[in-house]
Amino acid sequence: MIIETSIRGKNYKCNLNEPLDISIPLHPEGPRAWYVEKMKYEPIMNERFTGSVKLGGDVNFRNVFFNPHGHGTHTETVGHIDEEIVSINRTLKNFFFPCRLLTIDPKPYSGSDQEYRKRGDEIITRKALENSFRDDFLEAIVIRSLPNSEEKLSKNYSNTNPAYFEPEAMEFLREKGIKHLLTDLPSVDREIDGGKLLAHHAYWKSGRPSDKECTITEFVYVSDEIKDGLYLLNLQIASFENDAAPSKPVLYKLLDS
Repeated sequence: MIIETSIRGKNYKCNLNEPLDISIPLHPEGPRAWYVEKMKYEPIMNERFTGSVKLGGDVNFRNVFFNPHGHGTHTETVGHIDEEIVSINRTLKNFFFPCRLLTIDPKPYSGSDQEYRKRGDEIITRKALENSFRDDFLEAIVIRSLPNSEEKLSKNYSNTNPAYFEPEAMEFLREKGIKHLLTDLPSVDREIDGGKLLAHHAYWKSGRPSDKECTITEFVYVSDEIKDGLYLLNLQIASFENDAAPSKPVLYKLLDS
């Protein structure tokens, strides 16, 4: 199915039969962070019911144990850092956005140690984004970090101090009108930062912004076959009344009409 769309007066074509799924599904061998155990499935088993066909039941009927922030691709609201659990299901009302995919190579931090960053940390800086950013008409941006191995599909990030964003980088994205940031990192902040979460706060302007629908999506995976460029993003979420929910972001290449 080919659709045509107009974005700020310019016409584009998009083939909906060529989706590029950049989500990581929830499964026991998937990636995790923040010291959580592997997600798991457990069939309901009691004296009246067997929730497993393999074990003799009529249907598979399983409980699923996972953490939205710690397992697989998820999308979160300002409720992640706010006293109110701002629901992603109530705040994300639109699901298609013009989007650009950028590949960024985090660089070692060489400044003085601070609680939220230390010498040698791999950081995505404001300068790196400024050098790669193009002033399109963006509402969303996907940041693919290097190196980009398939290890991202199964890695346990706990106690590894993965790369993260400096607060100034997040401020730059908001200055450019970005409302939906997607990253393949487990968090935009340092793993251990004294609870400051400065990148989150910079993105949500140290509190609740007037445009409360702004989101951060973490734990995506963008294979090397998907090239940097302009896309239509379909940001799908599970309908959880929670500050975060499992999500399925899908890209569609935008071509000049």
